[in-house]
Amino acid sequence: MKKTLSVVAVILTFSWMVFAQGRGEEHGGKREVGGGHIPAHGPKPVKAGHGAPPSHGFSDKPGHPEAPHVHTNDKWIGHDSGRNDPRYHVDHPWEHGRFTGGFGRGHVFRLEGGGRDRFWFGGFYFSVWPADYGFCNDWLWNSDDVVIYEDPDHVGLYLAYNVRLGTYVHVTFLGR
Repeated sequence: MKKTLSVVAVILTFSWMVFAQGRGEEHGGKREVGGGHIPAHGPKPVKAGHGAPPSHGFSDKPGHPEAPHVHTNDKWIGHDSGRNDPRYHVDHPWEHGRFTGGFGRGHVFRLEGGGRDRFWFGGFYFSVWPADYGFCNDWLWNSDDVVIYEDPDHVGLYLAYNVRLGTYVHVTFLGR
């Protein structure tokens, strides 16, 4: 009987380790990116003197995405190039008006369709900014939840945060 219980205990222990590893959990079973976490606030503006595009990748730790993302401690990774970054210059800011659906944690929207060139929810239409096309290939355009944040550095752009993945992209508002 003791031997059987010992075998069962060993099997359960290894099963738990495999289960946690398979879910991409790090550091004591707690996810550090995505998994339903919604940041309490958007990124802070980049301090003056910065502004060059980052020369590093976005995967700042093993298991983190190679895309701009937010840690579950609300640290925004990849939003560090500042307002002079030519990749995020908008010739005609707010050309289609401003988004009025609400910003941040209290305003979660379910994507209803489209793709990176034009997607929508709740009658609001957006487009991923071309510099960020490669960062949204695994988004589910008809079912992912997103949260919109104001971009403190790039006039005319917003940040669309994917709740499932913990990644974000710059987007422009196309109207209602």
